[in-house]
Amino acid sequence: MCGICGLYNYGSGLPVTRGDLKAMNDLLVHRGPDDEGYYEHENVGLAMRRLSIIDLSTGHQPISNEDGSLWIVFNGEIYNFQELRERLLAKGHVFKTKSDTEAILHLYEEKGTDFPKELRGMFAVAIWDSRRKRLVLARDRIGKKPLFYAVTRSCLVFASELRSLLTIKDLPREINPAAIDAYLTLQYIPSPISIFKGVKKLEPASVLVFEDGRETVEKYWDLPVGAEKLEHIPVEELKGMLKAELSEAVKIRLMSEVPLGAFLSGGIDSSVVTALMAEHSATPVKTFAIGFKEEKFSELGYARQVAEMYGTKHTEFVVEARMADVLEKLAWHYGEPYADCSALPSYFVSRETRRDVTVALNGDGGDEAFGGYLRYVGMKAERLIASAPGWSKTAALKAVGAFPKTAPFNFFWRLEKFLKFSVMNTLERRYLSTVSFFGPGETGGLYSNKFANMLGNEKNYGERYLSKFFALNPDEDLLNRMTYVDMRSYLPECLMTKMDIASMANSLETRSPFLDHKVLEFAFRLPGRLKLKGLSGTKWILKETFRDMLPPDIYSRGKMGFGIPLGIWFRGELKDYWAGACLSKKALDRGYFRPEELYRLWDEHQQGRRDHGYKLWALLMLELWHGQYADDYKIS
Repeated sequence: MCGICGLYNYGSGLPVTRGDLKAMNDLLVHRGPDDEGYYEHENVGLAMRRLSIIDLSTGHQPISNEDGSLWIVFNGEIYNFQELRERLLAKGHVFKTKSDTEAILHLYEEKGTDFPKELRGMFAVAIWDSRRKRLVLARDRIGKKPLFYAVTRSCLVFASELRSLLTIKDLPREINPAAIDAYLTLQYIPSPISIFKGVKKLEPASVLVFEDGRETVEKYWDLPVGAEKLEHIPVEELKGMLKAELSEAVKIRLMSEVPLGAFLSGGIDSSVVTALMAEHSATPVKTFAIGFKEEKFSELGYARQVAEMYGTKHTEFVVEARMADVLEKLAWHYGEPYADCSALPSYFVSRETRRDVTVALNGDGGDEAFGGYLRYVGMKAERLIASAPGWSKTAALKAVGAFPKTAPFNFFWRLEKFLKFSVMNTLERRYLSTVSFFGPGETGGLYSNKFANMLGNEKNYGERYLSKFFALNPDEDLLNRMTYVDMRSYLPECLMTKMDIASMANSLETRSPFLDHKVLEFAFRLPGRLKLKGLSGTKWILKETFRDMLPPDIYSRGKMGFGIPLGIWFRGELKDYWAGACLSKKALDRGYFRPEELYRLWDEHQQGRRDHGYKLWALLMLELWHGQYADDYKIS
């Protein structure tokens, strides 16, 4: 696991110097504190920072092939590299290390740009092919490992984190208004765009080839859309298949030469991973849990039950509002605006976990793969009332509007949200209303005339972005259609970004068995009715498969999520902090928003008429990002 970067002066032909590379590489030291490496030859250079996990003695990068015509830097872990290595040795390839990195390079010699199809794991790869004067970049299927890049008239530059690219002097730094619009809707900026117009993110499951001054990007994997569903296999047999797939995914992720543990939230997914780790481990598993002093937001009690059941070495940590003093540090680490508030507890659990271990398994991906979100229940419920006349839903919405929507999220607030969702005229907009911070139509009054004009035809980028994934999977199985959209958007672009940055900021590697592509492909072929039973049985087949391996309370509880008490904090300990940042003259003068709308949101929240915690968080993180990367920016 590490951070990678590189520079190819294809246009200018200028030599790449150690100074060029070191300026980028030094900004990645948190991703790889154990080692650094460089390759420079004429107008090409590669660099990396290493977090040593396997092959501690000989895994130094960059690595070349036998004749030095190929060079590679690699971030991630390949869990089937031993199998690949044996196959490549049999074909005559010569290895000088025992690392997965070298196996990738020889695989490229055999397969060309199809090499990622053979890899099982998480990865961001850069290969310089000196014979063809070709730079190849590749990213894993679900986007666990990031890769930013930019192409100017003189060079191509890439890195694991955006800030490293900003060391290149001629890189344009014009803020992308579509990225701001997408961020406020989705809470993240989706690939391939970034906060800067001149910078892109390589999309998950993609290979970029840069040759003869031209950039070509191709997808090499997708979920098995159109594949036959596993409809006719008996449920007991499916449960056996599921357990075998997930058990193997956990087992191969225990490969490590350094201490290893697990995040344990107390939810189904991390509890299953912990149970399977205990099954495969000869020594007690080390588990790490995080919670809040506000009981309704804390899952520590549930995590404790699983820890006691499996005799783990368990560590707990409590996050409080005063710990939000790391927010500016988070804004720096994320490199572009990012508003998933669970980034805060994720950062702290990673920090505390890193005190004891270097690698941690987690339960990421279980909700998307097996139908765990409440929005899936809402979409199914809406389908049941779809035949009701539109006027009746509108009338009900108007009636509910007369009742107080007190914070935090009382019954009438939730009912109003559901009714607003039900009157949306398309499936795409109904879905968007369940995942957005500023929902459909809510930014119109927020944006200033200047920013609205600056957006032009790019307005509603987030909605168009999600719509393309609905179009790619016209499955009549509603749940599988929803999970496909989530696995192409929210999972890679939001959750993987969160976990990568939160963990790597603390030099911790995280591994996700549920995101093994074999597990995902199997889960996607299961009929939706086995994942969501009725309107309450979320993740039904997953729970039933592992029922005997979980405490009864874990099996029967609903989803809680990894939220934080934002509404409470913004009326209490973070009240002055928010106002000082977002209502300052500097923030208002940026020109994105109508000041009266910001004051309205703030006043409604402070008076308890509404809970705007998530909206306020998004606005705060946007302003904190500006403070780190574009402090003097204002719309001209």
